[in-house]
Amino acid sequence: MKIITVLAALSLCACADDSTNKKMETADKAPEQPTQPVKKTDAEWRKELTPEQYHVLREAGTERANGPIYKEFKKQGAGTYYCGGCDAELFSSKEKFDSGCGWPSFYDPANAKNVKTSTDYKIGYARTEVLCAVCDGHLGHVFTGEGFDTPTDKRYCINGVALKFVPEGEKPENKAAKEPKNGE
Repeated sequence: MKIITVLAALSLCACADDSTNKKMETADKAPEQPTQPVKKTDAEWRKELTPEQYHVLREAGTERANGPIYKEFKKQGAGTYYCGGCDAELFSSKEKFDSGCGWPSFYDPANAKNVKTSTDYKIGYARTEVLCAVCDGHLGHVFTGEGFDTPTDKRYCINGVALKFVPEGEKPENKAAKEPKNGE
């Protein structure tokens, strides 16, 4: 019985370590912004997202604290963070800070129209869940009054796997600008 328990524990550790070796997605160009809510079937989400992204964005899961994604986040310079599910602009590096919690932290969403909150009781008490307003993907939670030296005294604690980073200077592609105009 002890051997089975040990093997099961080792198996779980191996799975956990494998899922944390992933890096935060970084794109060369800013994605085109969605112009309406993104609605997909469960099968479509499963096909488009990695298993870890699906767990976080669609099942309100949480990635492991202080993993490789968080370490990568700490090294990223100026840029913009987009939703890993639908490409909606969410946060700017101007509002990111190191809270020491082990997850990407921001004190304010860069584009408030694409970030919404809701009350969640999943662990037995009220917390403020942070969601993408475009695809309803779970991003993390927001905490207030923790005493951080930021303009808002808020900590948007966000799962890195739910984000896509685009370095500063890259602009969203404008499909209308690429389409030939009449007579061209």
